Amino acid sequence: MSMLKLAATFAVMASPALAAGLQIEVEGEANGVITIDLLEDVAPKHVEQITALAADGQYDGVVFHRVIDGFMAQTGDVQYGKMGGDMRMAGRGGSNRPDLPAEFSDINYDRGVVGMARSQNPNSANSQFFIMFAPGPFLNGQYTVVGQVTDGMDVVDAIKRGTGQNGAVVGQPDMMKKVSVTE
Repeated sequence: MSMLKLAATFAVMASPALAAGLQIEVEGEANGVITIDLLEDVAPKHVEQITALAADGQYDGVVFHRVIDGFMAQTGDVQYGKMGGDMRMAGRGGSNRPDLPAEFSDINYDRGVVGMARSQNPNSANSQFFIMFAPGPFLNGQYTVVGQVTDGMDVVDAIKRGTGQNGAVVGQPDMMKKVSVTE
């Protein structure tokens, strides 16, 4: 075997297994399952991060803390967004893993696209993500796209909406009861 072929074989063997997607069981005003096809070829570092968090059970019990009608539903704050916690902090945290460098692409933010939330710093995405209710072309090339909903948009559409410009959910928010990695 040539050294180049051996190196390529080792690189494949040493790389983490690539996941095909996520299955999110939602509970609250919305009840059902959302299936997401992850785009590991578009955003490999982000996909690896969210699949590791999901496989570790860190997304289980995390609420949809920011939901803006006609725009998107945001979740994934594993630090402050667990059901039963202080919801005033939800949306301000991340995970114990490092923030990620942006992996921008030419994929448009259309209905059902899943993107990584971040602060003003483009390299600050960590664990939070959002699902688009409708196209948001102003996000194109500004936020990392990680996936696309392939089933369960009716569940996404039923997620309890927030109020005000920030879309903060008042009262009992909907939550991701269980998040599983699929192949």
